[in-house]
Amino acid sequence: MFAIRRPSAREIERFLGASRDLPLSYAPIGLARTSAGGFTLDEECALVGRGADAFHRAAAALRAWKHFELGWVELFADRAAIEPGAVVAVLARHLGFWSLNGCRVVYLTDDPVLHQAGFAYGTLTNHAETGEEIFQVSRDPVTDDVTYTIRAVSRPRAALARLGSPLARQLQARFRRDSVLAIRRAVG
Repeated sequence: MFAIRRPSAREIERFLGASRDLPLSYAPIGLARTSAGGFTLDEECALVGRGADAFHRAAAALRAWKHFELGWVELFADRAAIEPGAVVAVLARHLGFWSLNGCRVVYLTDDPVLHQAGFAYGTLTNHAETGEEIFQVSRDPVTDDVTYTIRAVSRPRAALARLGSPLARQLQARFRRDSVLAIRRAVG
């Protein structure tokens, strides 16, 4: 959904409610784990801290959606917990207009043995793009480095996204950079 003014709280709630029953706009689930044909693959991996405490703070930040606290992007969730099936609406302000896009958490990437925590969400049919995105923090047991990785496969779905594809790619890159900064802030 594209708009020239910020959607009201009621409009966002209606959008989120309508999103709950929508299907994913792609198949199969797990697409971001591979480099699927016909999709653009983007990945950002950045050092965000060191040690077990930093890892736990980074994982808690992901669970609290802190990686979406960017100023120009807001996230609205239908449940507090990040779990498969949870639906979110992502509101972004760009180029003087607003877009509201629906996503569903499709799987978790938590693995205590591998020292990683995270999840993936997939786009719903009311999203301007189609694809899947993984948000994950990891701790290297040898170096103690804590990294934050965003891995996404996507392609434009809506007509405006297709027409503005170069701009959409710039906004996606900006989101990845700003999201890394948000996790670094949360890890402190």
